[in-house]
Amino acid sequence: MLQDLVDGARMLLRGFGFWRRDPGAMLLGLVPAAIVFAALVWGLVALGIGLPGLVDLATPFADVWAEFWRTAFRTVVAVVVFAGAAVLAFVTFTALTLIVGDPFYERIWAAVETDAGGLPPGEGPGFWSGVRGSLVLVLQGLLSAILVGLVGILPVIGALAAAVLGAVLTGRLLARELTARALDARGIPLEQRRELLRANRWRFLGFGVATQLCFLVPFGAVATMPAAVAGATLLARSATDEPAR
Repeated sequence: MLQDLVDGARMLLRGFGFWRRDPGAMLLGLVPAAIVFAALVWGLVALGIGLPGLVDLATPFADVWAEFWRTAFRTVVAVVVFAGAAVLAFVTFTALTLIVGDPFYERIWAAVETDAGGLPPGEGPGFWSGVRGSLVLVLQGLLSAILVGLVGILPVIGALAAAVLGAVLTGRLLARELTARALDARGIPLEQRRELLRANRWRFLGFGVATQLCFLVPFGAVATMPAAVAGATLLARSATDEPAR
């Protein structure tokens, strides 16, 4: 398990290494990531500014409580809501960036496939197919954000449990989003893909968590996105070309 987690994280490092192979394609991959990142940051900042007032409006029953308990309760609610929004932003960022930058990331995918061994296995999913897949994953991200928010309400262990759960759920979703093109190009049906993900769950999780950690660095999401696409392509190749461990 630990070795597979490390192997998954190494795929992201190999993705960063692709800057030496095709810097032009990787540089173009920064553009859609920067656009989506700016839009989501603006949304989170606006939410953070307006959240105290929104929480006050949503919890009128707390007005009659003692000031300490009223403030503590509303602070917890605000933190949980913002944490859930941040989890959703992680998944939304990747999905929206893949939609906006589809031509750029298709070029990265094709270059990695060719560099790793011959021509790409297929043309990859069509644009609208990719949009549908991204919207499904955004919905799954929303459900994950709600679940993380509910766990965060638990006393004592809520904050820690929500952080761990958020990292696991978001890491899995990121890995699934980023490897979708390479897996679709190989014509793997849905049921077989689920089996593939289960058989390689720790490698996918290691890759997804490593990507998520890079996203946490200031402007790391923009800098990491091209490498994540390249690394995800290599991850999909390793999962389909090698015996599952």
